[in-house]
Amino acid sequence: MKKGLVAILVVAAVVLGIFFWFQSTYNGMVKMDEGVQAAWSQVENVYQRRADLIPNLVATVKGYAAHEQETLEGVISARSKATQITVDPQNLTPEEIAKYQKAQGELGSALGKLLAITENYPDLKANENFMALQSQLEGTENRIAVERQKFNETARGYNTVIRQFPKNIVAGMFGFEKKPYFEAQEGAQQAPEVKF
Repeated sequence: MKKGLVAILVVAAVVLGIFFWFQSTYNGMVKMDEGVQAAWSQVENVYQRRADLIPNLVATVKGYAAHEQETLEGVISARSKATQITVDPQNLTPEEIAKYQKAQGELGSALGKLLAITENYPDLKANENFMALQSQLEGTENRIAVERQKFNETARGYNTVIRQFPKNIVAGMFGFEKKPYFEAQEGAQQAPEVKF
């Protein structure tokens, strides 16, 4: 009788131990998934900050360089496209991130052209409002890089956990899937050619 009771207690302890491990593993994955989603939201937040600065920057440049209409319209168009693309943080796929990144890259390129033409307008470059906006834009670009890096680190931690044995069994049972990363844009690995 005592052996039967001991066996039942041992089995109950093993079952409870497995249950608590399972619960802890699942809850840990949920927490990490939420961390990835929060990191993605912060990436979108800093991109939105950049988009919010653009109308004031365009208006300031327009006052000094009105005949640069094509460049100004290019920036406004790129901003419009970039702000229309949204990615559901619960459905992060490599394709969705690539589409988002492409639109943001086009906006960055248009901004680069806008800032390049300002070299032809010394009065604009000396304008306090323009200098403040340009400084805020530079700071925002740095924030974008930092938040993208944080997102990649958070996604890497999550991806590592859901692929480790035996946690990968729990991940597979409950649909925890690998999260994509921000990657360098095509051609970014090649240094630009400089000619004098």
